[in-house]
Amino acid sequence: MTSLKSEPGSAEAAAKILLEKKIVILPTDTVYGFSGLAIAGGKKTDLDISIDKIKKSPSSKPLIELIARPQDIFKYAGQEIPSALLEKWPGPLTILVKNNAWYAALTGREATAFRCPGDEWLRQVISLCGGPIYSTSVNYSGQAVLETEDGILAAFGKSAALFVRDGDKRNALPSTLVSLLDGDIKILRQGAAKLS
Repeated sequence: MTSLKSEPGSAEAAAKILLEKKIVILPTDTVYGFSGLAIAGGKKTDLDISIDKIKKSPSSKPLIELIARPQDIFKYAGQEIPSALLEKWPGPLTILVKNNAWYAALTGREATAFRCPGDEWLRQVISLCGGPIYSTSVNYSGQAVLETEDGILAAFGKSAALFVRDGDKRNALPSTLVSLLDGDIKILRQGAAKLS
């Protein structure tokens, strides 16, 4: 099923399908992404595993989790976040942080990469879901990110319950990925956000 981002009620419709624990393809402020609920009913979902299977990705590579508001990271992070990074949110910056004790126990992971996207529509979808949603680029593992609606439909049209269309995203850069795991800001992937 496909819909247009510009349609009235499109955010509510996307959130409804996400809350049914289904995989969707959503436009972001960078590239199109596969998304699914990260948490449901106070427990971690297995939708990251489902997305990995669609992408033919190794499950050892954790997915980014999108949050609705910059301050939401403090619900999950077990370390301080430099204000210079938080000032880049909402935007195309992903921050890898140590999880707090609660989130580490919930997810079984020591760390998570979070992003508060610059797209207001997407933040509304996340807010309606009540918690973080997984996000990863639309492509097969090791292959180029798909930039066109036609390309996405041809490759993955039957793999997701919903594809929210927002036009082609040619030459779009992914988010910049930084790690705080060692206490300092370390750039792991240079993307759309520029760090001074």
